[in-house]
Amino acid sequence: MSKTGKTLLILGGILIAFVLVSIIVLALFAENLSRPSVAQNSVLVLSISGELPDHSPEQPLARAFGVSQPQSFTSLLTQIRKAKVDKRVGAVLLDINFPGIGWGKADELRDAIADLRTSGKPVYAYMEIGSNMEYYIATSAEKIFLPPSGDIYINGLAAEAMFYKGSLDKLGVEVDAIQIGPKYKSAPDRYTKKEMGDGQKEVTNALLDEFFGRFTNAIAAARKKTPEDVKALIDNAPFNATQAKANGLIDDAFYREQVDAELKSRLGYSDTDKLRTISGSRYREIPSDSLGLNNGERVAVIYASGAITSGSSGGGPLDGETVGSDTVVAAVNDAADDKSIKAIVLRVDSGGGSALASDLMWYALENAKAKKPVVVSMGDAAASGGYYIATNANKIVAEPSTITGSIGIFVFKPNIKGFYDWIGISNEYTMRGKNAGIFRATEKWNPDERAKMESQISSVYYDSFVPKVAKGRNKTVEEVNTLGQGRVWTGTQAKANGLIDEFGGLEKAIEIAKQLAELPADKDVRRVILPAPKPLFEELFGTEAAVKTNEQRAQEALLLSLPEDMRRTFRYMALFDEMNRGKAMMMMPFELRIK
Repeated sequence: MSKTGKTLLILGGILIAFVLVSIIVLALFAENLSRPSVAQNSVLVLSISGELPDHSPEQPLARAFGVSQPQSFTSLLTQIRKAKVDKRVGAVLLDINFPGIGWGKADELRDAIADLRTSGKPVYAYMEIGSNMEYYIATSAEKIFLPPSGDIYINGLAAEAMFYKGSLDKLGVEVDAIQIGPKYKSAPDRYTKKEMGDGQKEVTNALLDEFFGRFTNAIAAARKKTPEDVKALIDNAPFNATQAKANGLIDDAFYREQVDAELKSRLGYSDTDKLRTISGSRYREIPSDSLGLNNGERVAVIYASGAITSGSSGGGPLDGETVGSDTVVAAVNDAADDKSIKAIVLRVDSGGGSALASDLMWYALENAKAKKPVVVSMGDAAASGGYYIATNANKIVAEPSTITGSIGIFVFKPNIKGFYDWIGISNEYTMRGKNAGIFRATEKWNPDERAKMESQISSVYYDSFVPKVAKGRNKTVEEVNTLGQGRVWTGTQAKANGLIDEFGGLEKAIEIAKQLAELPADKDVRRVILPAPKPLFEELFGTEAAVKTNEQRAQEALLLSLPEDMRRTFRYMALFDEMNRGKAMMMMPFELRIK
């Protein structure tokens, strides 16, 4: 290249860099200018609806460019924390519309609302239709409203378990499974049976009994009734708005405009004043530190949400959120090595997954614990592999309705010979080595192969999982094995059995982390989210993986158009690929859906 060409290339690069920096500066300046102001005596309207993933990285620059930011559960809790101390916020209105959370997070949300109410600010709940979960959340508010045409479906709790053996039989697919604790570690049952086994029935009924007790007691306390009265109302549900009011389940059958009028009166507005409101999506743009929050010493918060797998964390319509061991290990190591970070809080919201990936994360946390306190906060679930990575923490915090435990392991492989026969495919193996065909897709394990696989998973369970829980929870191996065998526990049961330490959510875990790190109790801490979100331009242009082909987009659109139950089926079928490579799995014995 000529000297002139090199000069032009350098000048062009400088010019492009200058343009990009100018765009970023202008975008950030525009963001600061467009940051909402909160009028005095405003009502914060929080939408409690949609998927609500546990955490979604905040991208200020993306917001400045107009890229929408999905609401996460953690973000929702942050808005509530801010509203408590923000003197401009006079009241909070919860707009509840079928949030995608479980009972553990529902308890955490109710706790956050109860804490907000200690400020003396009115908290009202409004919903057009309320099922069990929506009404359970609403009972944490001071008043509950439905439109006159609304309904409440508090019909009681029902647990659903799905089984795929019938479909697999039609396809000629047979699943060969080995599990530790066959009574309770029944995860393969969804592929090998058509109905619940005795262990799954026992656990499901125990969970329903506790959840139903908490549900009825919470309603009774909030609506000033006896638990027996509430149970009688549940047996007579559903109710329309008029009936719900007559039975004391709501405060009034109001349209939304009438709720606004009620808030105006409560906050001392004149009749001619318009109610000043700010949406949760806009209020998110108010920095926490501008309200005196999220300041002080640094505490790392690391999220492990979704199925546990090797590699990087990710997510998509097929596999959902995933906890990648590479991502979490790097985040833990960074937090452990950063001397400005005084403690680590690991937020686990996972039913488990790969045993290998779980162990890699366990090891990173064990090393980190030697340098600074490690506290685990459990979300809806921290079971099997999710419990494995939590067990060595200095303290474990969970909600009473969190699903945890499931200390067990299994492995299985699909035998698709019947499917091949059905579609006219034949295959033949030529092997060297006695166990070369251990992962043949068209044969069940022979006795020698089965013995080898049993030895493999027994080693993981008896030589790794159980001893590590015993060490982390200061128990004997025999005690842990008794609590293990794949048995699922609620947070209440787990605390009674010494598997967790305290009840609470993420805020409680941060409070305990402060105590262990000997930080001032009366001062907040700066939450450092790790791994840090990728810069916008790297997210958009940094890797080939970030650029989706038209075919990938079409596949995602197709999957998203399917019913949720069918998407869940595909998600579990995708695990076959993991186990075909010999990976042992630490997963909950069933996917619990209590509605």
